[in-house]
Amino acid sequence: MKAVNLAEKLARVHRHWDPHVVADYNDNEVMVVKFEGAFPFHLHPETDDFFLVLEGEMVMDLEGSSHVVKAGELFIVPRGVTHRPRAESECKVLLIEPKGTPNTGDPATAAKKPRI
Repeated sequence: MKAVNLAEKLARVHRHWDPHVVADYNDNEVMVVKFEGAFPFHLHPETDDFFLVLEGEMVMDLEGSSHVVKAGELFIVPRGVTHRPRAESECKVLLIEPKGTPNTGDPATAAKKPRI
């Protein structure tokens, strides 16, 4: 057991939209990621989607609405809701998802989540 320094872990992330696992929590993965630009619209039919903005600001686009999420705020997208995170400038985010959850909602197009 030891503390996880999120700033150190984020310094090792060099590409946007490339989540990296930094810890396990029960049956969940805790990840850090950098956002810039827009991720494709997608949904997760089996799980909610948890976003905690550490630095910067993101916008969560949902079906018919958009929500600004600033540093220190979190946003949870309910399972089955189509959504798209986006950021005009780089934003650093902590994610918590059940292990094995595809980041695109589709295992065929999901990126592998490396551990750092």
